Amino acid sequence: MNAPLKRPKLALAPASPQFINCHPATAQGPAPDAARELAEGLNAVAASVPPKYFYDVLGSQLFETITELDEYYPTRTEAGIFDTAYQSIAATAASAGIKQPCLIDLGAGNCAKATRLIPYLKPKQYVPVDISVDFLRDAAEQVQTTFPALDIVGIGMDFSAGLALPPQVQRRDRVFFYPGSSLGNFSPDQALAFLQQMVDPAQGAARGLLLGIDLVKDKATLEAAYDDALGVTAAFNKNLLRHVNTLLGSDFDVHQWRHLALFNETESRIEMYLQAQRNLMVHWPGGERAFRGGERIHTENSCKYTVASMTALLRRAGFTQISYWTDPKEWFAVFWASV
Repeated sequence: MNAPLKRPKLALAPASPQFINCHPATAQGPAPDAARELAEGLNAVAASVPPKYFYDVLGSQLFETITELDEYYPTRTEAGIFDTAYQSIAATAASAGIKQPCLIDLGAGNCAKATRLIPYLKPKQYVPVDISVDFLRDAAEQVQTTFPALDIVGIGMDFSAGLALPPQVQRRDRVFFYPGSSLGNFSPDQALAFLQQMVDPAQGAARGLLLGIDLVKDKATLEAAYDDALGVTAAFNKNLLRHVNTLLGSDFDVHQWRHLALFNETESRIEMYLQAQRNLMVHWPGGERAFRGGERIHTENSCKYTVASMTALLRRAGFTQISYWTDPKEWFAVFWASV
């Protein structure tokens, strides 16, 4: 009598991450708040668009390409610091009494940086947060495949408007992860207010912060990082106008604008602009703006710090135990700060 064939056990598919869309934009149309914010910025005496609007799906993809460019040192320099400091970072968190944190990844993008950190920090929950909702959803699925047992709650939101997180996010031992020197997009006063929100028990309720920050260096190196020879950063900057057209219903012609990146030594920051190449009129529902040839739209600041100035800012925000790691050239720093 033939024995019954043993059926191979099927491997269980990894759980799908939870996903919470706190971003007000919907499939039915752009968020009224976004349209109002964009119109106000374009109507200002010095026109501006907040840098968070870089990150539609194409903008997020272009930024990932920027991080691979020879001129763009921050990503690879920060990665080198993490490669040598992962164990030290985990030990520093443990010494602060944080054993199984909730790792909240602000501006998570493709989640690659957190994916390398997770085996060392061993979070109980991973919370990637990003304004680019569709891009984040795909990235969170990839993280879940890599770590099938990890509790993942992806959140689509504009965290620059506040850090109050939904109740699905673990409150105990929250560690905010904010790499890539994105804090530099805020002015120093805005950065202080943002870090204070992070510490505030009614907002972020942070126990710890792991922060990547770009350091002051020579002007030529800084400007090349934001104006690469291939023009990828220029495409990234101009794509913002395409995104504005989608959100505001405007009629920007991206071919009529030039990318500019300049280092303001007095303010210690890179400033990015889009400059009109001729006299232009831009329209949107309920408004319009005439731009003279040579007139600029401000799209981003990227403030550069010293170790001393960032340490002082963290202390003013309410963080106490502060450690940092740098690369051999001291071009970039990774800070740990706990409450």
